[in-house]
Amino acid sequence: MNAVFTILTILIILAAILLIIVVLLQNGKGGGLASNFVAGNQTFGVRQTADILEKITWGLVAFILVVSIITAFTMRGGAQGGVDITNEIENVQQEQQPAFPTAPIEQAAPEE
Repeated sequence: MNAVFTILTILIILAAILLIIVVLLQNGKGGGLASNFVAGNQTFGVRQTADILEKITWGLVAFILVVSIITAFTMRGGAQGGVDITNEIENVQQEQQPAFPTAPIEQAAPEE
């Protein structure tokens, strides 16, 4: 189960890095990094490049969402076979209760 979790985590990290790159390539108000790829824009057209980058962005977001949910269910399934230590924690807490000293009920006044 641990190997599956590791693989899914690596996939999420790679998708997040790709998502960062794709978002930086998109054409925002300031032109973005996509304006540096003039040859690509001339071949596909400016609008088609923006559409492709937007579809890749949404695809990566959906991929991260789905794989994150799968990872959560994978970890929950693996935790069911674990050891339940709730009773042990409760027993330790009860055993470690400090005994408070009792104050004397009647005490003579100090002499002056």
